[in-house]
Amino acid sequence: MDFLIRLGQEKDMQAVLDLITELAIFEKEPDAVKITVDDLIKDGFSENPKFKVFVAEQENNIIGIALFYERYSTWKGRTIHLEDLIVTQEKQKIGAGKALYTAVLKYAYDNNYNRVAWEVIDWNTNAINFYKSTGATYLNDWSVVQMNKENLAKFIENS
Repeated sequence: MDFLIRLGQEKDMQAVLDLITELAIFEKEPDAVKITVDDLIKDGFSENPKFKVFVAEQENNIIGIALFYERYSTWKGRTIHLEDLIVTQEKQKIGAGKALYTAVLKYAYDNNYNRVAWEVIDWNTNAINFYKSTGATYLNDWSVVQMNKENLAKFIENS
């Protein structure tokens, strides 16, 4: 393994944003990313951080991230949500993704969380097959539901 997995720091947030943007392009939504480096610094490194991020670093370059945060399940209690697991395209297949995934799962295990959950886009069969191979349960009978900021405003204004 010629890369290092470590917790991300403020100085890494430009590279984190670059990887988030790369993922948005991969998922065919290049204009979807609205956050900034300043948002990541404020939200990740304030007195009450909203997320943690592991980074994969190779030769002083961030080549991958696993961004996650705590949430609460009414059935399971304390859980972690893995928001994004990203490895830059040219560094895939070297084990960085699995190492980042393992770091999040180990963090959950070491800190006594009851579950780790995430979404995966339905056409990303490589990711789906990888997750299944690790013992993760793929819930194809559940759908993700979201309310974006514009629709949230419309709903509240019309309620």
